[in-house]
Amino acid sequence: MQFVNACKAYEDKIIFKDLNLNFEKNKITTLLAPSGYGKTTLLNIIAGLEFLDSGSFIMEAQSISYMFQEDRLLPWLTVYENIAFVLKSSTFKCEIENIIDKYLDLVNLKEYKDYTLDKLSGGMKRRVALARAFAYKSEVLIMDEPFKGIDLTLKKEIILGFLKLWEKDKRTVIVVTHDINEARILAHNIYFLEEYNKL
Repeated sequence: MQFVNACKAYEDKIIFKDLNLNFEKNKITTLLAPSGYGKTTLLNIIAGLEFLDSGSFIMEAQSISYMFQEDRLLPWLTVYENIAFVLKSSTFKCEIENIIDKYLDLVNLKEYKDYTLDKLSGGMKRRVALARAFAYKSEVLIMDEPFKGIDLTLKKEIILGFLKLWEKDKRTVIVVTHDINEARILAHNIYFLEEYNKL
């Protein structure tokens, strides 16, 4: 999966130009930069939500899961139902509960699976979104600030849990973050995005 001489602008604002990036299959890559440097735009292009103005994006993978910067949870559903919602079309019904329990246990929310979202804190909702993204079986997982709003102790625990899961079920992962420490712990490859995102 790669960008070749990629360019993107909004009206007269250049987001990136002449961008060349290569994402190794079944490796974890982080995109590191402050807000406003086009990291989310890159993820949206990978997910097919936006398109380049020029250059190429080449991808062979057929399935992608996307953990957005906003939780995008369904507030009228329980924690369990939010995760089950994304699994129903691709997972045998008899397997769904075990998968959900596995990933809720990873983020220390198994006992909250029957709670509605209004009973959860912002950090807990973020952990539900994280569990949902992990639970969906895909070739590529893209994550926009996945550990935002999670306290330091729990963040370390979740990162280590994620890395253990990745070792057992390797997939291509692209993580956007502004935190160098997260990037160092998570990634096989780190890209630093500079002004106009020339690397």
